[in-house]
Amino acid sequence: MVEELVMAAVGAASAGAAYVVAGARVVKQYERGVVLRLGRLRDEIRPPGFTMVIPGVDRLRKVNMQIVTMPVPAQEGITRDNVTVRVDAVVYFKVVNPAEAVIAVEDYRFAVSQMAQTSLRSIIGKSDLDDLLSNREKLNQGLELMLDSPAIGWGVQIDRVEIKDVSLPETMKRSMSRQAEAERERRARVINADAELLASKKLAEAAATMSEQPSALQLRLLQTIVAVAAEKNSTLVLPFPVELLRFLERAGQVSGAPAAAGEPASAGGADAAGGAAPDAERSAGGAA
Repeated sequence: MVEELVMAAVGAASAGAAYVVAGARVVKQYERGVVLRLGRLRDEIRPPGFTMVIPGVDRLRKVNMQIVTMPVPAQEGITRDNVTVRVDAVVYFKVVNPAEAVIAVEDYRFAVSQMAQTSLRSIIGKSDLDDLLSNREKLNQGLELMLDSPAIGWGVQIDRVEIKDVSLPETMKRSMSRQAEAERERRARVINADAELLASKKLAEAAATMSEQPSALQLRLLQTIVAVAAEKNSTLVLPFPVELLRFLERAGQVSGAPAAAGEPASAGGADAAGGAAPDAERSAGGAA
């Protein structure tokens, strides 16, 4: 009799241990447990730690509450200005309602991935190439709003969306390179022209100052000679003052003035002699 009681107690203990082992569950700190009892959702969400379920009756689904980093495969599309590009992105999201993530959608990860690809294609078609290259922050916000609207019903919150890379055709890359070079060349020419204009104004001011003080030109000439001589060159080039050329020109004009005045006089004398000769001839004929 005692042996039967002992055997019964041992059997009950074994059954209880097996029941505890079969129903014992451990939920990690970053997870939450969703219990389905006979296919119906239990309102209680199991917190992290040790928990028990009824074996064969309850089914525990663990939902990860961490932020998930999901890369979006590169999508090829045509922008609004008819340029073919390939764009890839990355989506950061997390589950905020474990029950909705289990009940509302079959696989919330796959659903978010497909929605991200579709939204990315839509963003490409609505944007210009310049926006994809330089205004990504605005596109990221628009893409986040497009993903967040359906994801709320799945118990998922979109934390952030980033466009990683934009791939362009080789012909477009070469065209953009030529455009950038032309723009740089235009800026260089404008800067050079501005420098020439400023230099001409300063030179005009310097010339006006030197014209007031003639000795300043000689001092400047001496400074130039000193600067050239410091280079230890075998040839020394001396600039010839323009004022000296003008002085020589004026001197030549003054010295040539009397000769020019004498030429008409000699010509007049010749005319006078020529006029006297016919008169003499006429006088001789009358005497005869």
